[in-house]
Amino acid sequence: MKAKTPDQARRLVDIPNIGPSIAGDLRALGITEPRQLVGRDPYAMYEHSNRIAGVRQDPCLIDCFISAVRFMEGAPPHPWWHYTAERKRHLASS
Repeated sequence: MKAKTPDQARRLVDIPNIGPSIAGDLRALGITEPRQLVGRDPYAMYEHSNRIAGVRQDPCLIDCFISAVRFMEGAPPHPWWHYTAERKRHLASS
């Protein structure tokens, strides 16, 4: 069961939109506990993840990172695609 609040997230996979695969991506970034997401830059996390993977990953991964960071910072849980338009605007302005 996914956490409904940040305090309920004990493991990375407790965070909405984070399953085993993305939890593995987070661990590769050195993030092992949900609270470590607070204050992180999802776009920097994505670029770092690409360097680790050695390939440019699907940009939807940014949406998952945004959703996880925002949830752990107190936002309500949203499906990852809730952040797609925001990501596209951000990347277009970069």
